[in-house]
Amino acid sequence: MDPLELAIGAAQSAGRLLRTHFGSALNVNALEAHDIKLELDVQSQALITGMILDQFPDHAIYGEEGLAGNQASPFHWILDPIDGTVNFFYGIPHFCISIALREKTEIILGVIYDPIRDEMWQVRKGEAAFMNGKPCAVSARATIPESILSVGFSKTKTTIDSGLPLFMDMVYRARKCRLMGSAALDMAYIASGRLDGYVEQSVSLWDVAAGILLIEAAGGSVKMQPHPELPDKFSIIATNGLIPL
Repeated sequence: MDPLELAIGAAQSAGRLLRTHFGSALNVNALEAHDIKLELDVQSQALITGMILDQFPDHAIYGEEGLAGNQASPFHWILDPIDGTVNFFYGIPHFCISIALREKTEIILGVIYDPIRDEMWQVRKGEAAFMNGKPCAVSARATIPESILSVGFSKTKTTIDSGLPLFMDMVYRARKCRLMGSAALDMAYIASGRLDGYVEQSVSLWDVAAGILLIEAAGGSVKMQPHPELPDKFSIIATNGLIPL
C-alpha cells in the first residue's frame, strides 16, 4: 500500500474516532498544571499504529503515547494522535491528527487532519503541498506589521518564562498574535496562507514533523534547534519564508 494513502486513511479513521467522542464525557489519564492526557489519546494512537503496522510490520512507531514496532527500522512513523488535547477536552473545535514518515533522518511524507472542519493537508517529499486535494501555498505577506503570528507556550515554568518576552515583542509588532493550542494546525495554516509565522520555545518532534515538510513544500521556511536544557525538545520558528523572524 502507498504509505501516503495509508497515512491519509489512518488520519481519517482516527478523526472519526475523535468526532464520535467530541463534546462527550472523557476519561482523563493525567491532569497536569498546563496539560491534559486523555484515554482517547492512547486509543487514537493505537488505532493509527495498528493500521500502519498491519501494512508495514517492520516499521517503527514514534508517538506522543509511546513506541511500537521495530525501533531499529530506518522507517519511523512520527505520530501525534490528538494535537490540541486541551482544546479537545474543553470542547474547543481546534485540534488535529498529525502523521509523518521519516526514512533515516529525512521526513518523506506528512499528513495533518482537522476532523471537525474535515480539512486534510498532505505532502510527499519533492512534491507540492495539498489541502483537500488542491495545491496550497504560503502567504505573500513580507513584513511583521501586516502578519498574523501564532506563539506557542509550553508546559513548564521555564519555557513559559522564556516565551513571555517573545510574545510581548511579537504582540506589539504584528497585526495580530494568536495562541491557537495546536502546533500542527499552526503549521498547516502557514502552509495554507492563513498564518504567516509560528514560534515556540519547546516542542516535540511529533508536534511538528508533518508540518515541517508541508511548510517547506508550500514555499515557507522552518528553523529548529535542540532545546539546550530539555531532552527531545526543540525550539522552532516557522514562517512563510518572507517575514523576518
